[in-house]
Amino acid sequence: MNNIINAAGWTLIHFLWQGALTGLTTALLLGMMRSARPGARYTVACAAMLACLLWPAYEFASALQTSPRALQALLAAPNSEAYAHSELLTGIDNRLPLLVTAWLACVAALALRSAFGLAWIARARRTGGRNEHWQQRLSHLAARLSIRRDVTLRIVETLASPITAGWWRPVVLMPAALVARMPPELLEALLAHELAHVRRHDFLVNLLQNVVEILLFYHPAVWWLSRRIRHERELVADSMAAQLTGEPRRLALALSELEKMQFATQRLALAADGGDLAQRIRHLVLPQQPRGNWKALLAVLGLASACLAGYANARVDTANVPAPRTPAIVDFNSCSKPLWPQQDLKSEHTGTVTLSFNINERGDVAGSRIVKSSGHPGLDQAAQTGIGKCHFKPAKVRGTPVATWQQMQYIWTLE
Repeated sequence: MNNIINAAGWTLIHFLWQGALTGLTTALLLGMMRSARPGARYTVACAAMLACLLWPAYEFASALQTSPRALQALLAAPNSEAYAHSELLTGIDNRLPLLVTAWLACVAALALRSAFGLAWIARARRTGGRNEHWQQRLSHLAARLSIRRDVTLRIVETLASPITAGWWRPVVLMPAALVARMPPELLEALLAHELAHVRRHDFLVNLLQNVVEILLFYHPAVWWLSRRIRHERELVADSMAAQLTGEPRRLALALSELEKMQFATQRLALAADGGDLAQRIRHLVLPQQPRGNWKALLAVLGLASACLAGYANARVDTANVPAPRTPAIVDFNSCSKPLWPQQDLKSEHTGTVTLSFNINERGDVAGSRIVKSSGHPGLDQAAQTGIGKCHFKPAKVRGTPVATWQQMQYIWTLE
């Protein structure tokens, strides 16, 4: 369990720079793809979001495979001061259980919030009103998009914007106010937009986004990537809907009317009011001609390759460095004062002896040796005997007790 907690803790910490690197590379690439098709930008953003999930998963698996025996062997050697880590790293290592506990609490709260959202959608599907006319129009549009699954339409009183949910049994939730007030040709354009999400299986991608947002909620790059994915996804769906209806300006007008309403936010569903509505309207009315920018793409790919190469080299360079450890701590109640040898006491011998002693995983002294003698063998032997009676709280690496060597000085002086 300690290995799992420490592996999870360091994975969360490492993702701070990993997420920043992923976000920066994606921002540069998307910036250079401003004139590309929305589908291309959407693919890049989704790939970056997937990297945000797979990279920490790989880090976590690698941390679990670290052998405690190898770390123990490094620390069990005499003069292991060469492997000592900074107090900062040791402090972080000691607080990893608290960090992981706080992360789990936040993940549980966000997961519960998502569960309530899914429950609300399921309830709206069961209790929402029906409209046979618009159900037939929806089915006709779905057939034109080659959607073989049945798409259900439900009218919801408490909703202000159409949303789409479900994959195997997709459902479109339509606000009652739109059905009553919006002109039929504009409402049909919004239905075409929602069906474009169904055709592209966007609900599954949206669920994956929510999983990443829940697990890596603390990183701003994750939320930025999610916003970009949702924005580009809406542009792609707009293009499909405009092509289906044959009138891009009709969908633009429908979005303009929708912008005047008070929007509802359902993060677990695909809402028609997602993304930047003003930019979506401009994209429909004045579509940009896509231009390739292969030089920029190659430059960003080169940057990403260099970063990954540096990361790989860093893993090799740090492979021989043991993890941060907590030192062994003596239990003074278990120690007894070393007895002064009678011969040395009569001769009034004094001096300082430096001992190096091995503390095993149970906290017992398994052996000792003289690093620097006091000049009197009797005093040296008495110091060794005294330290052998002490009990320690053993040193730990990633929460696991390990054997280690430590040093101490004992000063023999007469008062």
